[in-house]
Amino acid sequence: MAAACSRRRGGYRGYAFIANEEGQGIAAIDLETMAVARRIPLDGSPTQVLASGTRPVIYALTPDTGSVHEVQVYKLSSERKSAVAATAVSMALAADEKSMYLLARQPRALISVSTETLQAQSSIALPDDPTDFAVTVSGNFAAVTTPRGVWVADLTARSLRGPLAEGEFGAVQFRSDGKVVIAADLGQRRLSLFDTATGKLITHLPMAVRPDNLCIDQTGGQLFVTGDGMDAVVIVQPYQTEVAGTVLAGRTPGPMAVSSSMLFVASPQSGNVSILDINSKKVIGVAQVGADPGFVTVTPDNQYALVLNRKSGDVTVLRLSLSPSALVRERNMWAVLTVIPVGSKPVSGAVAVRGA
Repeated sequence: MAAACSRRRGGYRGYAFIANEEGQGIAAIDLETMAVARRIPLDGSPTQVLASGTRPVIYALTPDTGSVHEVQVYKLSSERKSAVAATAVSMALAADEKSMYLLARQPRALISVSTETLQAQSSIALPDDPTDFAVTVSGNFAAVTTPRGVWVADLTARSLRGPLAEGEFGAVQFRSDGKVVIAADLGQRRLSLFDTATGKLITHLPMAVRPDNLCIDQTGGQLFVTGDGMDAVVIVQPYQTEVAGTVLAGRTPGPMAVSSSMLFVASPQSGNVSILDINSKKVIGVAQVGADPGFVTVTPDNQYALVLNRKSGDVTVLRLSLSPSALVRERNMWAVLTVIPVGSKPVSGAVAVRGA
């Protein structure tokens, strides 16, 4: 582990902020030295972190307390906290980052929060306990799923329309242009696509797997789906509203992340990550990581993937700079750069640039 503590040439000039759910804190990894620079305690169990693209801050959500915590990148410390709800599910930043949205369970609501004050600005009441949500890039609409249906919220008018369909819905995404809602119907094992403006059903796309996990590529042209039922990734083309194919990938594949050219698919049961070339749609490598990998994120420069291993309490850093042909020559061993212990049950991560 000495190599993990020495300064490396290259690397990424920034920090990875890792939410340790059971450790009730954030581990800040210096991505140049590939070591934990500081551990930031929180008065709650964080399950999600988001990096601002316009300010040197990180936001952490402790859902059991319904609180948003603001962490200063330069100080590596939590400076502000706001209890927005009693309990919450998840959060998302608006595209202009002047506000964020909190999906709350108590009360059942979608709450707009000012990033300047960290105080609630407005809310839209929800009819059921929410499961997931997504916000369009324009900031005009949000889609919300529950175990009983899917709804569209007009964020300007502060109104809710739905249910667009009834069923056991899970993950939800917007097509990159915001004109189509893509909702995972878990009970029927299909994706349901709706017109955002009218709420009308466009089509159902049957899946070879239960659509537990959705991941869209950086161009918005491909949506990847994993879940119970098959050791495979289903590839959907949202603009053509069709299934493009199914690729075998690991054992019980789960959470995913994309770089500009590769898809990383974590297999929690087997402790590895399958690497797919997005263009050829083929598995080009498998990296052995830690125990129970449950979250993957990629640095903004597309050079490193960080795999959070919940059971072993560490982060496996995968190096992405080699070409697919080099990966084949190295017989799948190229990717693991180092392993960094971070704490108890790391579940979410976000990367922020470090200033000069």
